[in-house]
Amino acid sequence: MMASLQKMLTFRAPIATCVRSISTGGARYEIFKVQTPQEFDEKVRNSKEPVIVDFFATWCAPCRMLTPRIETVIGETAGKVKLAKVDIDEHTDLALDYEVASVPVLLAIRDGQVEQRLVGLQDTDKLRTWVQNVLDKKK
Repeated sequence: MMASLQKMLTFRAPIATCVRSISTGGARYEIFKVQTPQEFDEKVRNSKEPVIVDFFATWCAPCRMLTPRIETVIGETAGKVKLAKVDIDEHTDLALDYEVASVPVLLAIRDGQVEQRLVGLQDTDKLRTWVQNVLDKKK
């Protein structure tokens, strides 16, 4: 019995079976974590297209729950909107600039202006409707 238990614990699946799929095409959407304030200016404030900014913290459980939901919704837009992730612990100044008092917070920014704000954990349907409203709004 001990030998079979040890065998079960040391079994490793071949790497090839762990890979679900590999895409050879380009990404249909862009999700990026902001590394510097300059990158935020370049990719968010200066963007003519809408950018959803996800202000989050690594210690925030609702933020971790929101991440796959908003990423799924952004993926469904087929490149019409980008998602910028901003860790408030790394970029406190950005959080203060945008009056982020709690996380998660989603901002829709176009041409450097906040068009919409969504605070707290949201279900996928509400996120989908919110993002579609962002896309439908024309300047």
